[in-house]
Amino acid sequence: MSVHYQRHGEVGVISIANPPVNALSQAVRRGLLDALQEGIADQQAQALVVMAEGRTFIAGADIREFGKPPQAPLLPDVISQLEACPKPLVASLHGTALGGGLEVALGCHYRVASASTRVGLPEVKLGLLPGAGGTQRLPRLTGVANALDIITSGRFVEATEAHTIGILDAISDAATPLEAGLAAARAVLAGEQATRITGQLPAPDADPQATATMQAQLESSVPELFSPFRIVEAIDACTQAASLEEGLRQERALFLACMDSHQRAGLIHLFFAARSPHLVPGVENAAPFTQLALIGEHPLFDTLQQAAQRAGITLTPADANTELCLLAPGADASTCPGQAVTLALRPLPAPISAALDAAIDEHIDTDLPSTSLSLVLVEHGAFHELVNHHASALDQQRAALTLKALRASVVVTRSPGVLSTLHDAAAQAPAQGTQTALEQASLALAQQGACYRESDIDLLSVEALGYPRHSGGAHRQATLAQPASDTSSTTARNAHS
Repeated sequence: MSVHYQRHGEVGVISIANPPVNALSQAVRRGLLDALQEGIADQQAQALVVMAEGRTFIAGADIREFGKPPQAPLLPDVISQLEACPKPLVASLHGTALGGGLEVALGCHYRVASASTRVGLPEVKLGLLPGAGGTQRLPRLTGVANALDIITSGRFVEATEAHTIGILDAISDAATPLEAGLAAARAVLAGEQATRITGQLPAPDADPQATATMQAQLESSVPELFSPFRIVEAIDACTQAASLEEGLRQERALFLACMDSHQRAGLIHLFFAARSPHLVPGVENAAPFTQLALIGEHPLFDTLQQAAQRAGITLTPADANTELCLLAPGADASTCPGQAVTLALRPLPAPISAALDAAIDEHIDTDLPSTSLSLVLVEHGAFHELVNHHASALDQQRAALTLKALRASVVVTRSPGVLSTLHDAAAQAPAQGTQTALEQASLALAQQGACYRESDIDLLSVEALGYPRHSGGAHRQATLAQPASDTSSTTARNAHS
């Protein structure tokens, strides 16, 4: 059951159980409304608590619904009904309350959280803005300047700061969200704590200086982006609208404009690309290697050593027990025992600038020893590339799982590798033609079968080589520019490679 209701004395508790992150699926939205009505009808319940089970409060929308037609009840309607609850309504937060999760909490009348809770409205990272009242309710609690900072950056706000600026009413040291919520509700009923219906608070005063400063900052740092500027408009509407309802209408119009933008599509494409790039298609039931040898010296080895014990991986000398042997650049490959899978570390030169307008004067060293795998290291990106040269698909998958367990995120590819090819193509292009070179190289890589998923090229081109994130990646842009017949033939060739 996604949502259930139970009374504890004079307090009714609405509990969300939709693991792993209690996402706001249609079933959860419907369940919230049903449980709310049950709580309102329960004559013995004098106050209500909304909480979530498991490791977190609501961590956002349900990604399984991305790209699908919306199903009633829509989140803005759910939050409006929560806010209109005739009984005091407490949100008890833990873990994270993000996106729609924070908007749900803003629709409640009192917010209590554990000290480790983080809150945020990160929709801007997907080319969107909060579309369920976030741009209208948050400024009523924090003021314009704080709301602009939090929503345009999409950053996570720690509980202490959230309490200081007015998002949270209290921080609790209770052992569980249930205990924290019950204590807060009883304090409200006893008159020890006051509730606030956010939508009924006066709109914040306009802050022309904060708005102008943010506008200038965005024009300087991200002039090409669409949604941050719409966020500024939405928060400005909060200060100017005659009522909450009018502000919500303006927010909705701006949200739909973001939904229709190409940037939103590109950013969500990358969001899905980043979910499981370490998986080798067709390999099932693989397990990480547990006996690992580190040969030579490299800064990455320090990170791996720190994570090894927690991951259940034993670091061994290179001997008969070694399953995976990691070679630092310049290390002697002959020291790796014959039965072990060998993985050579290879650095990638400095990333191309985000604007893709600088000449490149460095080339990646592609002279690899005869090893099973190589790990192309990216200094500033979130993902390294794990290239399969001579290993089986199973061994590559086990190596990828090992690195993931050791907190190193990877994208799995085939020889000759995606990053080296893309970097060489960009290095050989004129300064103003770098983006085009990456796009053309991405098409060739897909045709050659160097990637398991074409989205892996997009992910690496953005994370490692500075291709514009809002475009969705080099391969996505290249295929959008191709005639439909060319795109179909490319997809067919890749499917049969």
